[in-house]
Amino acid sequence: MSKIGRKPIDVSGVTVEINGNDISFKGKKIAGTHSLPALLKAEIVDGNLVITAVRKTAETNRIWGLNRALLANKIIGAQTGFDKQIRIVGLGFKAIAQGPKLQFSLGFSHKIDFDLPADVTVEIDKTGQLLTCRSSNKESLGLVCSKIRALRPPEPYKGTGIQYVNEVIRRKAGKAKSA
Repeated sequence: MSKIGRKPIDVSGVTVEINGNDISFKGKKIAGTHSLPALLKAEIVDGNLVITAVRKTAETNRIWGLNRALLANKIIGAQTGFDKQIRIVGLGFKAIAQGPKLQFSLGFSHKIDFDLPADVTVEIDKTGQLLTCRSSNKESLGLVCSKIRALRPPEPYKGTGIQYVNEVIRRKAGKAKSA
């Protein structure tokens, strides 16, 4: 039995309709549907959405927790949305918003233009070194943040680069001075 799959999903603030294996949801941010495999079924019990297995097999256990997590992320995205913060560390390193694009100055000989998808918004503070990315789609938000971080990953000697705010960078000692 799946430990994650049997947890109920709180659907307060979101309207949920179940039509067979298709679950439609509508919240403040977005509306959408999620299709469950034939091995799973959904029902609303005490204001919570519960996903159960039609019959318990090894195949059911593999997909039960996955589909519950995907559906929970979609419902949370419809209610409140997700956000991640990214910090740019380095002298002269910054980001500038230009409509649906971001322009990064990261110490290279050129500036880097980065196209944002339609469902992700980015707020940049006045220093240009703290980015707050928001989206109602958790997968799209994580993908955009990882692509931004990959433009200049943090390096372990000086600690410069692009990193998540809650990320811990292990620092290395530089060359030892010989006497």
